[in-house]
Amino acid sequence: MTDGTSRPGTDRPPGTVAPEVSGGDVDVLVIGAGQAGLSAGYFLGRNGFAPESGYVLLDGGTGPGGAWRDRWPTLRMSAVHGVHDLPGRPLGPVGPDRPAAEVVADYFAAYEREFALPVHRPVRVTGVHDRPDGRLAVRTDVGEWRTRALVNATGTWRHPFWPHYPGQETFAGRQLHTADYRGPAEFAGRRVVVVGGGTSALQLLDEVATVAAETRWVTRRPPVILDGEYTPEWGRAAVARVDARVRAGLPPDSVVAATGLVWTEQLRRMRADGLLHRLPMFARITPEGVVWPDGSGFAADVILWCTGFRAVLDHLAPLKLRGPGGGIVMDGTRVVADERVHLIGYGPSASTIGANRAGRTAIREIRQLLDRTPASAGTRL
Repeated sequence: MTDGTSRPGTDRPPGTVAPEVSGGDVDVLVIGAGQAGLSAGYFLGRNGFAPESGYVLLDGGTGPGGAWRDRWPTLRMSAVHGVHDLPGRPLGPVGPDRPAAEVVADYFAAYEREFALPVHRPVRVTGVHDRPDGRLAVRTDVGEWRTRALVNATGTWRHPFWPHYPGQETFAGRQLHTADYRGPAEFAGRRVVVVGGGTSALQLLDEVATVAAETRWVTRRPPVILDGEYTPEWGRAAVARVDARVRAGLPPDSVVAATGLVWTEQLRRMRADGLLHRLPMFARITPEGVVWPDGSGFAADVILWCTGFRAVLDHLAPLKLRGPGGGIVMDGTRVVADERVHLIGYGPSASTIGANRAGRTAIREIRQLLDRTPASAGTRL
């Protein structure tokens, strides 16, 4: 697996931050170098922004790949719904049995090299603050950058959602989240409860069931699995529903809530194998397992929470962007409360194809904003 990219004229190890790079002044700063961040970087270059002096990308990972670096090793490309091509460079043919984490990390690394994207990593952003001169101060563990506009492309992977149920802290077995899953081997001979109705829950249930002593699949709502295939019309309708929520200042729904599930060969096989017997959510957790409202229970060794993720936005808290609805009011990719800030990979753009489109839109609007705004003038609404 490729571990990073080096800058022309330097001899530092790939993917590292040069000691002298500890902040600076730029026109646009991108936080995150996954699909959304790389897309933004590509369009920044195409819109006349110079690498390093005009824009930089700060990434918290140790190498290219974004959240894909952390996908479980047993996730093969054949089970991935699709990795949409980044703008300007197609992924190309990929063997179906190759690990998705490896494929995407290599692809992103090659992309960073080809377009000479100024990615600095690992850099952890600790907070974004307003400045009296109209710029934003992006504080990190290696220094402070000052920028006229900000593209936040941090995704969700670093913020797994753990719901709380009575007795959860008393459970004597192991609890883990999708983000912690590394493969089925560690569940051999175990009694496992898989919680969640999304694609990841079903993929992990399928894997775990091959080695576990017993499994139970539970969801809050009965899953709806539809016949047919994902179509452009279906996708547009799902995006429109999520867009309506974020325009109203509500937190975006989960992906499965927006798109639903469709019958795949994998799901048909799981149904034939009796794995899709869904149970309603349990009422409480005991040291020995889980208990339903009717008093029935299941003695479990492991609870696997496939309960999704939330947007990684804590570093934006100093800007006070959240509205009364708990979300951030958006107009496309732009934050309504502060036109300097764009969110991509958030809400309706939280998909690989959506991130590409959002990157193009965000950079076009930022170019227009900076062209009409003196560098010394504030733009906060």
